[in-house]
Amino acid sequence: MARRVVVTGLGVVAPCGIGQDDFWAGLLAAPPQGERRVTGFDPEPWFDSPKDARRTDRFAQFALAAAGMALDQAGELDANPAKVGVVMGTGIGGLATLEEQILVYYQKEPRRVSPFLVPMMMANAGSAAISMRYGFAGPCSTTVTACAASTHAIGDAYRFVREGRCDVMICGGSEAAMTPVGMQGFQNMTAMSKAGISRPFDRERDGFLMAEAAAVLVLEDLDRAVARGATILGEVLGQANTADAYHITAPSPGGAGAVACMELALHDAGLEPADIVHINAHGTSTPLNDAAEAEAIVKVFGTPGPVVTSTKGVTGHALGAAGAIEAAAVLLSMQHRLVPPTAGTAALDPEMPTIDLVLGAEARPWEPGPSLSNSFGFGGHNGTLVLGPTPKR
Repeated sequence: MARRVVVTGLGVVAPCGIGQDDFWAGLLAAPPQGERRVTGFDPEPWFDSPKDARRTDRFAQFALAAAGMALDQAGELDANPAKVGVVMGTGIGGLATLEEQILVYYQKEPRRVSPFLVPMMMANAGSAAISMRYGFAGPCSTTVTACAASTHAIGDAYRFVREGRCDVMICGGSEAAMTPVGMQGFQNMTAMSKAGISRPFDRERDGFLMAEAAAVLVLEDLDRAVARGATILGEVLGQANTADAYHITAPSPGGAGAVACMELALHDAGLEPADIVHINAHGTSTPLNDAAEAEAIVKVFGTPGPVVTSTKGVTGHALGAAGAIEAAAVLLSMQHRLVPPTAGTAALDPEMPTIDLVLGAEARPWEPGPSLSNSFGFGGHNGTLVLGPTPKR
């Protein structure tokens, strides 16, 4: 029999706040001005020495910090290390280290390139760091599926617990790719906002604001969590992963891939469209993505459908970490019984199908129930999580 999977720990490093409380407060506040970088982050508390921190790329530093917060909240796991695994997502990995060392190669000399280049830049550095620091010897992997990466990571981790391979999984995503070349690449492909505003689904939207962030969830079997007296933050009810098979950057026409992904996720959770009461949309603030997602939501749920928000108005778009921080936002929305507003958005695009988007500056009260967290990435990668409130026993 499939096991029920719950969330017992949550750690967040985001531009609007480090730690659950500050992150939540940031989601309800006015969006920050300018770039969405994480400020005030000190990696050293999460490492054995300052030297170890310096030998770790920023994206992996974020991953280790978020994992530490999540595990602190989860408490004593009392689990067989072989039954505890790690799955993390990232879109790009250690780009900052790579750029720095390329400059060293060309501006100094090849022998000056750091021997730590490869372990610092590799995309699996975050998941490996978590596994090694805590001695988790179960499955350890990294998903690199662009902006859907951490949603896929959480979905994979969910299956490991549901199917009994693991008792506990540490999962989420991390990204720190706001480097000169990385930023310029997105600007040159006209994906980023020229106005410097993230305004998902708005009629004036003109692209996303790039961000850095990380979030980690601790997943475990419900019966085990109850037996050890863990605080349960919510439940993972289902997941899905599909491909558009259409274009490297543009979504499939009519949101066909997104429709299939949401429908499969509902089927996996054993739910009907009418059961879903909230969607944290991918909502990047790009013209094509938002239009396709709005159309997909209406095709699956009708009009007006569930309450929709995009927290990217505040957080910006953290690429491979986006799905993880948005899953965190859904869980915190359930805890606080509020859906954050879609910051930066003044008026819905009248050319899109009508969705029930939370507009204005105020969060919307709600009765927590089954919710979706959507992620759609370059390459046509689609991911959907179905999350529910703390189960009643």
